[in-house]
Amino acid sequence: MALSGLEIFKLLPKTNCKKCGKPTCLAFAMALAQKKAKLEECPEASDETRSALAEASAPPISLVKFGTGDNEVQVGQETVVFRHDEKFYNPTVIAASVSDKLTGDALKGRIECINSLQFERVGTHLQVNAVAVINESGSADTFASVAETVKGASPLAMILVSDSPEALSAAAGKVADVTPLLASATSDTAEAVAKIGKENNCPVVAQGDSVEVLAELTDKIKAAGVEDIVLSLKAQSFKDELYGLSEIRAVALKKTFRPLGYPTISFVLDGNSEAQAAKGMSLICKYSSIVVIETVERHAIFPMLTTVTNIFTDPQKPVQVEAKVYKVGEPGAESPLLMTTNFSLTYYTVESDAEASRVPCYILVVDTEGTSVLTAYSGDKLNEKVVAEAMKKNEVEGLVKHHKLIIPGYVAVMSGKLEEETGWEIAVGPRESSMLPKYLQEVA
Repeated sequence: MALSGLEIFKLLPKTNCKKCGKPTCLAFAMALAQKKAKLEECPEASDETRSALAEASAPPISLVKFGTGDNEVQVGQETVVFRHDEKFYNPTVIAASVSDKLTGDALKGRIECINSLQFERVGTHLQVNAVAVINESGSADTFASVAETVKGASPLAMILVSDSPEALSAAAGKVADVTPLLASATSDTAEAVAKIGKENNCPVVAQGDSVEVLAELTDKIKAAGVEDIVLSLKAQSFKDELYGLSEIRAVALKKTFRPLGYPTISFVLDGNSEAQAAKGMSLICKYSSIVVIETVERHAIFPMLTTVTNIFTDPQKPVQVEAKVYKVGEPGAESPLLMTTNFSLTYYTVESDAEASRVPCYILVVDTEGTSVLTAYSGDKLNEKVVAEAMKKNEVEGLVKHHKLIIPGYVAVMSGKLEEETGWEIAVGPRESSMLPKYLQEVA
């Protein structure tokens, strides 16, 4: 169990040196116990103290990595149950399955299809993160052969899924250099699978049919020498799985119960693509760290990846684009100049509608700390001085000859002051971005 603030205080040097940024060692100890400070912030702590406080300073949910290079993924290391308390850190990994029953062109086509599951959404690149090779053939040799094929054909992180320690051992021996995740160790196979994980330096999935079984299983795997563990709750129903995942999360974070302090994995391999997408999105929200799905339909994958993006966005820090001038098409000195804010969704909506007009133009993006037009205006982050400074900084006077700026219709009230501040003609555009194509074609 984690140490209390007073227990931590007894181990600190008690110099009240303030080098950690806290007024006293007691204040630092309380912050450390609440996971609001890090042990390395105390420069006076001895090696003995650091060792004794290792448990207190460790994240309540362990960090687990698998895969290599640019495609290495990491899960876990979360600190809060609810996103509004702080934020979530390591996005849910979406993995698509490959059966080892596939051969030849069918296998090649499946891998290529998974590799191509990439999307662009409001300036963010989204893609499937891993390939899960599933031992449906029952053959260790076949499983190992397909795993090797996947390794050569896909750069994505790999998950090896088999009930057989022999099959996991054969496959891990072929692909250990890309650090696959080994799934799964049960109560009957824990020692054998843990041995494979330790020999190949691979993380291991512990699979049990209850939270209590998982707690016992992780202790057994850890005792066998494997520190990187992922939990798989094989529940009786989908409802039970969601309840169990929530229980694991709450116990690990609120009680700092180390045997359950690990990321989780869920398998959604049945049902049509729409049903899999619905289950997958539910698991992303509550609280699966890795979701393995069978479907590779783009219309099912995209909403899942979008859900991951939404859930793992910092709620206190809006997604924003760089504040600068963007080109739509190939604008010239007579092209329209539009203005908007650097809230990501706002900008990409305006850009999309400007492109739809087929009128080449410039878009001046003003830094409003990632807030939308109305929010920025009401918070005085968007006013005539802010816009004028953005125009000056981006040297828009050298881009166009007409000295005419089009502002969003929702802030028409600032047009007069903006004209006085800049000396430019201020045109009021439509309130809704969807009307922008017609406006640019007919008015601008």
